[in-house]
Amino acid sequence: MLPPPRRIDARTAEHLHDVAATRLLETLAWQRLPAPTLMQRAGRATARLALALAPHARTVWIAAGPGNNGGDGLEAAACLQAMGQQPVITWLGDPARASADTRAAWEHARQAGVLFSDAPPPQPDLCVDALLGIGARRAPEGRLAECIQAMQACGAPVLAVDLPSGLDADTGHCAGLHVRARHTLSLLTLKPGLFTAMGRDAAGQVWLDALGVGELLAGVDGLPGACARVGGEPAPRTRLHASHKGSHGDVVVIGGAPGMAGAALLAASAALHYGAGRVFLAALDPMAGPACLAALPAVMQRTPDALALDALTVVIGCGGGDGVRTVLPRALTGARQLVVDADALNALAADADLQRQLRQRADRGRPTVLTPHPLEAARLLGTDSRTVQQDRLAAARRLADQFQCTVVLKGSGTLIASPGGLPHINATGNGRLATAGTGDVLAGALGAALAAGLAPQEAAREAVWQHGLCADRWPDDAPLEASLLARRLQAPGQPAAAG
Repeated sequence: MLPPPRRIDARTAEHLHDVAATRLLETLAWQRLPAPTLMQRAGRATARLALALAPHARTVWIAAGPGNNGGDGLEAAACLQAMGQQPVITWLGDPARASADTRAAWEHARQAGVLFSDAPPPQPDLCVDALLGIGARRAPEGRLAECIQAMQACGAPVLAVDLPSGLDADTGHCAGLHVRARHTLSLLTLKPGLFTAMGRDAAGQVWLDALGVGELLAGVDGLPGACARVGGEPAPRTRLHASHKGSHGDVVVIGGAPGMAGAALLAASAALHYGAGRVFLAALDPMAGPACLAALPAVMQRTPDALALDALTVVIGCGGGDGVRTVLPRALTGARQLVVDADALNALAADADLQRQLRQRADRGRPTVLTPHPLEAARLLGTDSRTVQQDRLAAARRLADQFQCTVVLKGSGTLIASPGGLPHINATGNGRLATAGTGDVLAGALGAALAAGLAPQEAAREAVWQHGLCADRWPDDAPLEASLLARRLQAPGQPAAAG
């Protein structure tokens, strides 16, 4: 008996494999697998999870497509029938055109006495989506679309087999109609599309059943590698008793043009509360001083030209407006460590000479982190935000390679990429973060993590994780507001802030 499906927890780091790698693993496993077949294992895993999720279900409706994902659904129906359940299956395939394994699964379901129906039952207690799996490359249509619409309209929870139908396994993009599942059982491997772009909303709680393939392929040469990682709680950091403010790094926030000083204050507040030893604010608005003193008396004010940037971690761009263009060259050439956000990213996108200076920082061993949202990423890449969102992994990799620095591509399933490294997808956070100022808070926290001595990718992963975790722990009855987020955010291992 194989172990049951494993619930994927954001705290544990997991490797992700794209469709090409998954299909290769599937082929290698098929060549070595004794009876029962891989499809039977998939069907059994689906049935076990369905029964665990809905133990008192009277009617389980399985919508099965014509391909191998539908074969998994047919095998699941046969297993559920053998377990004493009464599944109803709508199969969109044809035995004469099906693969050998899918045709065998159809025979198993018929012999088990499964009820086949062209229409869904009136009130299913659980729906199983076995329509497309990882085979989807275009929007569902015809009877596939009708099944998806019926699944979403009936109100019953949905368990997707391998992938919610209509979701791209590699990118998390949906071309049109797609399933929104409460649970997804990923088979053989975890796919990146489950965790970024539209994937988190479509997949719900993700489970993994590797179907025993690890044991089957133990010692086999040439196995495909992972394309990314997801999750993984950062290690706690301890502030030693025998430390002082100079031990935890200095951060300067450069931004806050007239009318936008709040963004720079948010970044400075986040850097302070995240544990930076000293925080300076170099506001581009000369009138911002009284507001800064009232809001953040522990933050020191300076003018941009009065700072020795080669000894500082610089966060530049938060509320910078057009004025940030005049100070960005000095930050690019002089900052010991640099976080480039918001208007500083737009200035970079519009100036090839600034981009050249950015790439030269890597040659001098000066770490840089870019923190674009999709539109800012699109400007840097010379494309549009829709193209970025259609393949967030590719966009993050391209930015990291093009500018030779660490990139934090914000959004659902924020991506962290560095040149030549394995991209990382963050697993914390929720829709509460979709409000003004939360990006400024992230930039400030990231600056503090860099100032504490973390390497750029490690600092980015930690700050993004903690930023999302703070949102996940936000009280249900309170709206998330960026200034409160900045005060509640703390580095891992530090006591939670009050208020």
